[in-house]
Amino acid sequence: MTAKEKLAQKRLTLLQLAEKLGNVSKACRRHGVSRSQYYEYKRSFQTHGLEGLADKPPLPGPHPNELPEATKEKIIETSLKHPVFGQQRISDQLRLEGLNVSPTSVGNIWIKEDMETRSKRLLRLEEKAAAQAGFVLTEDQIRLIEKANPCFKERHVESEYPGQLLCQDTFYVGRLKGLGRIYLQALVDTYSSLAFGKLYTSKRPETAVDLLYDRVRPFYESHGLTIEAILTDNGTEYKGRPMIHLYEIFLDFNEIEHRKTKVGRPRTNGFVERFNRTVLDEFFRKAFREKFYDSVEALQEDLDWRLLYYHQERPHRGYRNMGRRPLETFQLGKARKEELNAA
Repeated sequence: MTAKEKLAQKRLTLLQLAEKLGNVSKACRRHGVSRSQYYEYKRSFQTHGLEGLADKPPLPGPHPNELPEATKEKIIETSLKHPVFGQQRISDQLRLEGLNVSPTSVGNIWIKEDMETRSKRLLRLEEKAAAQAGFVLTEDQIRLIEKANPCFKERHVESEYPGQLLCQDTFYVGRLKGLGRIYLQALVDTYSSLAFGKLYTSKRPETAVDLLYDRVRPFYESHGLTIEAILTDNGTEYKGRPMIHLYEIFLDFNEIEHRKTKVGRPRTNGFVERFNRTVLDEFFRKAFREKFYDSVEALQEDLDWRLLYYHQERPHRGYRNMGRRPLETFQLGKARKEELNAA
């Protein structure tokens, strides 16, 4: 006997007991039900028999608080546009667009659509991009998809040995009292992630050349390596008339190929952009809270010690280092270059 049948039999027993006692109130007290419930059972039994005493399933119908389809589609669209946002941030974003939806409602829609986790939303975004020919991913969406897929081949830079391709960029550190604006000229080797950095109070072609002349070129020459190409953005310190611009003249004189990123696509120069974030998080933000710097030279001295640690002690998780220190990968690259020359 099923639970449904047992419940119907129990209610039938109530009706039989009331008839036997001749007292409805006494039978209801024994079974713990009200008189109105008893008469409701009695009417159902007289109309439908034993089946009328069983519970009936609820009638299907629209829920009064159910979200409209247009709102659901807007939540899904916004969630795919910002796949790493949480429920609260999606709710805030929709409120800015004139749509009031609670974070709980956003989470319920995610569960129903099987996109409650960040990975699932990123996967849905990839599927949407693959299914729709005219769908264009934004820069943030591309970056997040690549970050969630470590083996994303399009993000890899072709570099077979140190010196084959270097990335250079100007990073604005901030404004220091008594010193003014401080800029970091940063350069990273794409094979080993070996990095060079020097601080200046301006961003001009002279500062971009000074880093190469003072630190980068002597280092590679001491290891018997040549610099073949440098990738930069289209800033005025790197780009200008070939026979007049100092940076262009220096590269041409040293037979270094000058490559430039696409306009408005900083991720193309991702190696040095990632180094800028690392040196900001691991050095500048900490150093400015521990010490007052009254000169660029003092800040440069501490930066040099940090770069020494970065090269020789800090494990690097780049896809070519895989936990090795940059200097180790650089030495392995030198051996590879010798093998390629011998071959």
